[in-house]
Amino acid sequence: MRETAFQIFVNALLANNFVLAMFLGLCPFLGVSGKLNTALPMGIATTFVMLVASLCAYGLNLLLSAFHLEFLRLISYIVIIASAVQLVEMVLKKHSPALFRALGIYLPLITTNCAVLAVALFQTAREYNFTQSLVFALAGGAGFTLALVLMA
Repeated sequence: MRETAFQIFVNALLANNFVLAMFLGLCPFLGVSGKLNTALPMGIATTFVMLVASLCAYGLNLLLSAFHLEFLRLISYIVIIASAVQLVEMVLKKHSPALFRALGIYLPLITTNCAVLAVALFQTAREYNFTQSLVFALAGGAGFTLALVLMA
């Protein structure tokens, strides 16, 4: 039986929270959870990267599967994540230089945040459809943000 979108959301947000239950993404979690004014924007930035990574990973997985190139998944997902983080960095640097400086080294570390990569890998392994993938990424990001804000 397939999981409903609501079940996926609650599961990723609370029961299997990437930070609190799976201990993924601890580096930025420990680095920016000291103050609410850095924790919340870091959570939002990570959620955005998770959503972009999820969307791209879903489409890329269909393409790679069609051409029997599944062995390229991992490296492709990493390239997608790095590109999304660069986009976030450019936007923050241009529109909020103070926040860009406050997040410091932890912003580029979203690239190596294993929680972001886990979203792409888990949704592929669980064979989620497009809607389920989006819900999973949104809930994973919301759960990451929740953990950051709770600690701040």
